[in-house]
Amino acid sequence: RPMLLQLWVVGTLTLVLGLTAGALWWERQLPRQLRQAINSEDWSRCLEVTEQLAALRWLGEGAPQEQAHCRRQRAVQLWNNGDQASALVLQRQLVQSRQADAKDLEQLQTWRRELRELAMQRFRAGELEAAITLLEPLDRAPSSSSNRFSDSLRETWNRNRLEAERLDQLVQQERWWEALDSHNRLDHPWWQAQTQPQRRTVEQAIARIGDSQEHHQHGDARSDVISGAELDRAVQQQLDLGLEPWQAFEAGCRALGGQVEEDGPESFCRRRDPTGA
Repeated sequence: RPMLLQLWVVGTLTLVLGLTAGALWWERQLPRQLRQAINSEDWSRCLEVTEQLAALRWLGEGAPQEQAHCRRQRAVQLWNNGDQASALVLQRQLVQSRQADAKDLEQLQTWRRELRELAMQRFRAGELEAAITLLEPLDRAPSSSSNRFSDSLRETWNRNRLEAERLDQLVQQERWWEALDSHNRLDHPWWQAQTQPQRRTVEQAIARIGDSQEHHQHGDARSDVISGAELDRAVQQQLDLGLEPWQAFEAGCRALGGQVEEDGPESFCRRRDPTGA
């Protein structure tokens, strides 16, 4: 037993000394490798070496300044190559280190702003998923508000999509004033452009309804019918006050001294007879 214990102690000490010697030898090689990586501008390799030096900090001081320099250069390289996610990760690590300066924080904020602007360009062009993907690196940041921004983009997109579907239904049902109000509710450039054919159809239908020749058959004289731009403005004013389209049409007609009359599927605004006839 004493011999076995002695052998175990000797073996353990030999292993520990061997590992320590190997670590010391490797730690002495790293500064040379670091200089080579910096001189050749191999920033990826530079980061690997500085991380190894940081892991062996119990054997030395590490290389915090060199690591900060490598992170800074590698982040710029990744950003220019289109890898915004990795660039932001490195830049955040740099900003959180003791070696960061005010320019590093400014660079991080600039990249975040540029990424949001690029995402908004994609969003306005109708590329919702591409915009959300661009915002993912910002979502990973602690205490980030971009998650709410992504949710806002989805909410705006879905609201416009549903309104465009409602617009199609209103056009098919020939509910022209409600269809016009529906199109006015669209606030996304891509959906506004996609629904321009429906908008033209609605405007043409309203123009036909407002045409005096169209409504001459409903009245004894042309002056009996209130139509055209005058009625359009009055109805739009009521819509702006929050009335529903049909209520706005009735209120606009009354405001101009008329009353709504119906003839089958058609409705028009006829001026009231001042004599009460």
